[in-house]
Amino acid sequence: MIPRAQMVVVERDHELSEVLPVVNESAHSRFPVIDDDRAEVIGILLAKDLLQYCGENAPRFKMRDIVRSAVFVPESKRLNVLLREFRASRNHMAIVIDEYGSAAGLVTIEDVLEQIVGEIEDEYDFNEDAFILKRGDNKYTIKAHTTIEEFNEYFGVEFDDTDVDTIGGLTVGAFGHLPTKGESIVVDGFRFKVIRADSRRVRLLQVERIEQPTGPADPQPQAPLTDSSR
Repeated sequence: MIPRAQMVVVERDHELSEVLPVVNESAHSRFPVIDDDRAEVIGILLAKDLLQYCGENAPRFKMRDIVRSAVFVPESKRLNVLLREFRASRNHMAIVIDEYGSAAGLVTIEDVLEQIVGEIEDEYDFNEDAFILKRGDNKYTIKAHTTIEEFNEYFGVEFDDTDVDTIGGLTVGAFGHLPTKGESIVVDGFRFKVIRADSRRVRLLQVERIEQPTGPADPQPQAPLTDSSR
């Protein structure tokens, strides 16, 4: 599930000029439409529905004309049931609601499939409460949503958390793009390699502590490596 605070949303009263930058920057295809509060999702906007307002039709745009009904599911819904419902309805997104009826986040069919596959076959298995797992000398597997504060405390370092909260966010910022599986980058004495990611975010990282460079240098991304064991 993507938590409410991390949802990319548009507001009900947004003009087309406000909606288009959100669509372009996120590259998502579906967006929760909110009222005044992220907890109150009133519908879903499909990016493809904006095509009719290109060019001279732009002044005709009204959000209420194209917003679609949202599918709401409780936090307690089982993944296999949700997947079956996604397939039956050909719907790809649902808003997850808490016990008070407020939006807790959103879930996509891709999230459900990845979670099910991950539960069946996960070579990087964590205890439920673990965020950082030591794999060997100076090598670790780290969940991307580990906070920078937790990372700093564990490794005794001082990464800045002014602009981003998580180690995944820090890594994406260093790359300058959303990296794919196999890409790696060196940041301040640590090599971060993406070992699980989807179209929305980095999920799991392999982290190796290496010697500090002798002088300042910009992070250098590397191309995905081929796994010779396959």
